[in-house]
Amino acid sequence: MKYIFILIFSFNIFSLQAQEFADKESDSLNTKRTFLKSSILPLSMITAGIIANNSQFEKDLRFDIRSKVGNDFYFRIDDYFQYAPIAEMYLADALGVEAKNHWFDQTKYLLISNIITAVITQGLKRTTLKTRPDLSSRHSFPSGHTSFAFTNASVLMHEFRDSAPVLAYSGYFFSTTTAAFRMINDRHWISDVLVGAGIGILATELVYYLEPLKNFNPFKKNENINFVPMFDQNSKGFYFSYTF
Repeated sequence: MKYIFILIFSFNIFSLQAQEFADKESDSLNTKRTFLKSSILPLSMITAGIIANNSQFEKDLRFDIRSKVGNDFYFRIDDYFQYAPIAEMYLADALGVEAKNHWFDQTKYLLISNIITAVITQGLKRTTLKTRPDLSSRHSFPSGHTSFAFTNASVLMHEFRDSAPVLAYSGYFFSTTTAAFRMINDRHWISDVLVGAGIGILATELVYYLEPLKNFNPFKKNENINFVPMFDQNSKGFYFSYTF
């Protein structure tokens, strides 16, 4: 089965009103082009997921996976790998790897990206009421684990792609593995993980494009303070430290 996706973007560029703002306008246009370019992949994933949703293709794929791994197979690696990009980011900060933003701004954009992703993902789950392949609930579409994992991986990518590319893109190994095991563990259909991944990437791209609360950072002048979110399966909180 082959799908051809064509995404067309049209740009209308108005003439500059004053020469002194030419460089600024050029930078703004380049930023918009970069955002639109980076949106192609997640939009394509969302489109592919919508097309595959409830199709015979995804039913056949699920049948093939169960045939290979067995109906009782379940390996909880997806419950943990979704957090790996967050751990990578703060470990890199602790080791002094150069990042795009201060640790507080990283945390700020991480939280905002995940809030946007969670609102969209949970809203769709409660609207579509799609049954999981293992029949455990009607909250299958889209995959929350996948959207969360790809959000975290995308934040890691934005923070370190200029200084440490291998580290920056390593998060996608963990997010892709998370998505794969959501299907292998029979918790999600392929359309669920495709749309979940697209939402996670797109939400993060939007946050790094808009840079909400850009100038809000009460810790920027105090490098002795560290404030890191902590996640596990049963709780969420923060780690705070002050170096004297």
